[in-house]
Amino acid sequence: MTPGALFLDGRRLESAWLGPNAVDAPTLVLLHEGLGCVALWRDVPERLAAETGCGVFAYSRFGYGQSDPVTVPRPMTYMHDEALQVLPRVLDAAGITRAILIGHSDGGSIATIHAGAIRDPRIVGIVLIAAHFFVEDPNIASIAHIRSEYETTDLRSRLARYHADVDNAFRGWNDAWLDPRFRDFDITEYLPNIAVPVLALQGADDPYGTAAQLKVLERTVRSPLETRLIQGASHAPHLEAKQTTLAAIAAFARTNLTDHRT
Repeated sequence: MTPGALFLDGRRLESAWLGPNAVDAPTLVLLHEGLGCVALWRDVPERLAAETGCGVFAYSRFGYGQSDPVTVPRPMTYMHDEALQVLPRVLDAAGITRAILIGHSDGGSIATIHAGAIRDPRIVGIVLIAAHFFVEDPNIASIAHIRSEYETTDLRSRLARYHADVDNAFRGWNDAWLDPRFRDFDITEYLPNIAVPVLALQGADDPYGTAAQLKVLERTVRSPLETRLIQGASHAPHLEAKQTTLAAIAAFARTNLTDHRT
């Protein structure tokens, strides 16, 4: 991807673009997980661009990758703040006019809030990969376990390869999720208000969430919905079951963008 940066109120957001620009083709906007960044999408942008002919845009949220840090502790509303305040400005700054949001984990929750709270005419569909709509006990147990790994193994040094301020990235996410107040996180109220097609994917062996996350979508989403439980995948099916997952995303993108290519 072509590296770059966006600036919001003088603060730097790491960003990258691959393929056609927003004038020439629709855009797939990648929203990373709670410990992710631009680089940690690996070869997913290249494969999606090749499969769909779309442009692919990714950015590292504040506190991640090479973006400017955030103040910690983060507020319990940090995903709402990202979805309602930051993401619209990022799309404006990047000049994106027609897009599908593809969100992984926290990024999927952010895409959900955005689509359910804002009638954004730029967004024609959302792809939710291992998104969280409410908190489950296995979710919290896994996040507590990764804190132990961060403090006792080489996880911190491995993450530091990707994040300019690794403690800011890790603590901002991990401390928020393990705050007892975060047990009240529940974004199911947004689901009936989503007005664009939804593709929801989850690994069958995801330690951060059960199939109940998909089932709540099936009960409440009124727009066209496809859900898939990906066998042989954990929390990152786009990396662990790449062919199956990316083929599903590409087919969804082609279906929902066919009439809008140039």
